[in-house]
Amino acid sequence: MGSGHRPGQSLGHRRRRRRRHRLGRGFGWFWGAYATSALGTWLAFGAFPLIAVQVLHAGPAEVAALASAGAAVGAVVAVPLGPWVEFRRKRPVLIATDLVRCAALLTIPAAFALGVLTFLQLLLVSVVVAAADITFRAASGAHLKTLLPAGDLLVANARLESTAWTTAIVGPPLGGAAIGLLGPVATVVADAAGYLLSALGLRAMGGGEPRPERRETSRVRAADLLDGWRYVLADAALRPLFLNTALFNGLVTAASPLLTVLMLGRLGFAPWQYGLAFAVPSIGGLLGSRLAPSLVTRFGQRRILLVFGTLRAVWPVGLAFLGPGTGGLLLVMGVELGLVFCCGVFNPVHATYRLERTATDRVARTLSAWAVTTKASTAVLTAAWGVLGSLLGPRAAIGLAGVLLLATPLLLPRRATARPTGPDPVPVAAPAPKHT
Repeated sequence: MGSGHRPGQSLGHRRRRRRRHRLGRGFGWFWGAYATSALGTWLAFGAFPLIAVQVLHAGPAEVAALASAGAAVGAVVAVPLGPWVEFRRKRPVLIATDLVRCAALLTIPAAFALGVLTFLQLLLVSVVVAAADITFRAASGAHLKTLLPAGDLLVANARLESTAWTTAIVGPPLGGAAIGLLGPVATVVADAAGYLLSALGLRAMGGGEPRPERRETSRVRAADLLDGWRYVLADAALRPLFLNTALFNGLVTAASPLLTVLMLGRLGFAPWQYGLAFAVPSIGGLLGSRLAPSLVTRFGQRRILLVFGTLRAVWPVGLAFLGPGTGGLLLVMGVELGLVFCCGVFNPVHATYRLERTATDRVARTLSAWAVTTKASTAVLTAAWGVLGSLLGPRAAIGLAGVLLLATPLLLPRRATARPTGPDPVPVAAPAPKHT
């Protein structure tokens, strides 16, 4: 009476169910490190453009170059790092990339305090941070696959996804308040502190890490640079998902600046309304990521990928019908809420499916190639839609992006395919982490 459990459930069954959601001390530190770095990033959201405008008096062209060129050049710099990371222990790489990002970001407040900050320095720091971001993502995915049993990957990815959405909700308002009180340089310090805390958390994980497979030479050969792309394109399931991700992310991001121009310019929305329109829907991402494991358990992994990969593509075309006033604000919030909820479900399932399909000795190269392609396609499509927006108008360009997004579900994997043959070594250099 009053215990809240269903009849027929034994105490042992309930305890086993609770244990399945405890991913161990190592993942706890990994999760905490991710949370601190994500919060720092969102606290500093938009800090670089603000510094460029308010401190360095940069024009629109320079601000646009800071946003696109930094990410694009960083992606190019990161290309040889994927093969290099593959054959090294991942945790030292994660700690090193955190410390590199921390050090690079701290040069900005130091230069500002000395009165020698330049636009070139901002651009160089953005390149270093972008390259380190890609390297960190590739190494973290590879490390996560060896840290946890395969059956726990979805729960782990769902927790990381929910943390990402939580920090996206909390970070920008706090960062905006900090910028108002202390200026944009202060949030860069907070971002650097987040990376430092992340490095300390990763260092505190303890335990052993499997030794990567050795290779004949430690040097990265030219042929190694394309290994990640070759592996993805050879897999009948990863190939369409790879193309879907690049196209979907690129089109959604490309339409964002045009939506900003439309809302804050022609339709006359106030800045607080614009911020509200995108802050509130982030709750949908948090809810979706929490539901993802249960939905996969009930309906299956491939069905969830297909259904929510399709549903997330349906929403953006509605932004072409955006009008002024309260009705327009509610339309944006409704569209974004639906889009973000579907992405919140899709993203952890997608991340888990990708890890499961990728051989252990190919994860870093595959994730690096994936991130480089996504960043590059996003930069190209954003530049192209900027031109289209000037030729067709923001509303028409947003509508065109929405129509093209409706075709992206055709690139989702629709049937089970055999995993490509290849080495998938079992870690032997260190004991497997305990699963409690």
